[in-house]
Formats: sequence, C-alpha cells, structure tokens
Amino acid sequence: MEDESGMDFYTVVLRKSGRQQVALCLENGLVGQGITKEDAIKKLKEAIDSFEDVYKNETDIFCAPLAIKELHEFLKVEGKEPVSEEYELRAVHA
Repeated sequence: MEDESGMDFYTVVLRKSGRQQVALCLENGLVGQGITKEDAIKKLKEAIDSFEDVYKNETDIFCAPLAIKELHEFLKVEGKEPVSEEYELRAVHA
C-alpha cells in the first residue's frame, strides 16, 4: 500500500522475545508478534492496515517515526543492555 509520501514498504526490525518473534515498524512504532518471523510480520501488517484505516478517518491521531530511544528500548532484553542477540532488518511491503 502506498502512502502519501509514495512509500510502498515499511522498515521492520525483528527480534526474539522468549518463544515469540516480535516485529517493530520503524515508520510508525506498531508491533506484531507471533511464533515465527512470518507470523509476526503478518500480525504487523494487520496492525498497519487497521491503523491506516483509522488514520485516514480521524483527525486527532498522531503518527511519527520511531525515536532512537524507543528503538534502543525495543532492542533491550528485560531492562538489560542489548545482548549479542540476532536482530533482522527487513523492508516489508504492506
């Protein structure tokens, strides 16, 4: 889906959290979670679609790219500093 800026994909960071995979969208801060990376991305796409529907019709909804501080918090594990854990960065078409 192409937004008003002409972008047809979202930048997603994936990481493991316990037994789940978590996908975080850097453009809007939305999150999806699932057993596999694909499940997490599917849930994130659903969240993005739902958000876009609401954002088009509501005038008081705030949408902004994720702040670096919030990304840092996402990459931390249970309040600890980032660990040598595998993270994945993807362009996801929505």
